[in-house]
Amino acid sequence: MSLAVTTAHASSCGPRLRNEDFVGMVTPLEPSLSSKGLLAALADGVSGNAGGREAAEYTVRGLLADYYATPDTWSVSQAIDKVLQATNQWVQHQGNQRAELAGMATTLTSVVLRGKFYYFAHVGDSRLYLLRDGQLTCLTSDHVWDRPEMQHVLTRAIGLDRHVVLDHGMGEMQLGDTYILLSDGVWAYLSTAQISKLLLAEGIELNPAQELVDAALAAGGDDNASAVVLRVNSLPQENLRDALSTSRNLPLPPRLKVGQMIDDYKVDAILHQSIASILYVVTEQNAGSSARKLVLKTLQQERSTIAERSAFAHEEWLAKRVVARFFPQVIPAPQKNYLYYLSTWHAGQDLQQMLDEDHHFTVPEVLKIAMQMVRAMGALHRRSILHRDIKPANLHLGLDGQLRLLDLGVARSGLEAENQDDAPQAGTPCFLAPEQYAPHHRAASRQTDVYAAGVSLFYLLTRHYPYGEIEAFQQPRFGEPLSVTRYRPEVPLWLDHLILKAVAREPQQRFETAEEFLFALEGGAAHPLPAPVPAAIMQRNPLSVWRAVALIALVLNILLLYVLVVG
Repeated sequence: MSLAVTTAHASSCGPRLRNEDFVGMVTPLEPSLSSKGLLAALADGVSGNAGGREAAEYTVRGLLADYYATPDTWSVSQAIDKVLQATNQWVQHQGNQRAELAGMATTLTSVVLRGKFYYFAHVGDSRLYLLRDGQLTCLTSDHVWDRPEMQHVLTRAIGLDRHVVLDHGMGEMQLGDTYILLSDGVWAYLSTAQISKLLLAEGIELNPAQELVDAALAAGGDDNASAVVLRVNSLPQENLRDALSTSRNLPLPPRLKVGQMIDDYKVDAILHQSIASILYVVTEQNAGSSARKLVLKTLQQERSTIAERSAFAHEEWLAKRVVARFFPQVIPAPQKNYLYYLSTWHAGQDLQQMLDEDHHFTVPEVLKIAMQMVRAMGALHRRSILHRDIKPANLHLGLDGQLRLLDLGVARSGLEAENQDDAPQAGTPCFLAPEQYAPHHRAASRQTDVYAAGVSLFYLLTRHYPYGEIEAFQQPRFGEPLSVTRYRPEVPLWLDHLILKAVAREPQQRFETAEEFLFALEGGAAHPLPAPVPAAIMQRNPLSVWRAVALIALVLNILLLYVLVVG
């Protein structure tokens, strides 16, 4: 069973000549209903302003369109906040540029119903109510300044300031919940008891929003009046993770041999296997002349715990959402009887295989790889995904010349935290950033991906690591990184400086974003980075400095004591 909601809306200008309210909603079908949810919004343009209607309509229309264009890996609050910050800048710019729209602004109250949870974003004095078990609760707070000399003046609204501060909230839905969005032209003229009575009355199921608007105007309302009513009729049986990846409850396939069948796919080869997973090259059998070679990934037989299945489901979910040329693309399977997912197969090798076959990477080759790798990393980061295991073995160079970033098995998306591995050292030891080791144990970040990308470039050029090789469970010490030119004197200094910046020991000394990294690569010798400045010894190893000071003080005290005794 999926989420089902009955919706109703109404808006009236009342006794006024112009309606400055605007309401709208999107009720999507699957898979958008599970990934993004149902979105409803109500805006009330600032009264007495010619641009009030324009601000309200643009804000609602923009939110409804742009929210569904944001990456699925963004949280609801993050997606709405990003959209409305941009909207706020546009509204304020229009008010500044066009005299007839000077000071244009609007309130906004929006709610998203997704999975088993509701999420709201709010600014101004429109309101969101929840009617549950006969009890009406206002979920929002009015952003107004009520004083004798300044009655009901908005302190926050879209277009009012350069940066809008939104109130965000969320909660778990229950069957039968009713969510009500109201402009002040309704709630100011109806008490909570009246609103509850109208919504609970028999015979208004056709349009309860219109009943609220009519009641407010009948009660003496002299303002625009608008309402949106959302009534929850059914909730999904599973949580969002399950709704997105129902296949995690399927059985694991047996260990397959070349020539065997799994559903409609014939195994051509075992592509790769690790402790946790195994990849096969398979061919479609019922596709006729359009049969494709694909990669089938599944878990090893021993890896069947709920946590490992959840992690695998999360990996598939992320892989479906990184639609770009830098990644293998997930192929939907018409009918699956086992736990696996399919992705496109590309002829070629990963960079570690090429190194193992003694391929010598030239500087031009590495530069081309670097630009594609950093673009792929940027594509992930823009979707709020951290890869956490960038290394040559996860960089595949196709015969078509396209570099593809593989394996999202330990990636983090910032969503569905309950299925995330919080271990700071998830990944490969030699490519883990210094801050991910004790005693710091900082979580992965964009800078840790930048570091791993820098180490990968260093390794492709030198077959060494900037801080030396690190074994599993080792507690390394990080001094100053080695220079690429120590092993490859022909590497230009600008590239050496760039790699050293990427692998800097301190995160703040690295590139802040993949875009900054790419800009430096594209600038090349024309815009070289300065040589990195070695950190002072006190910064590199403060413990050693204090130990040395203590030792010197001890020796001086012994010498002083000796002089006093002998003297």
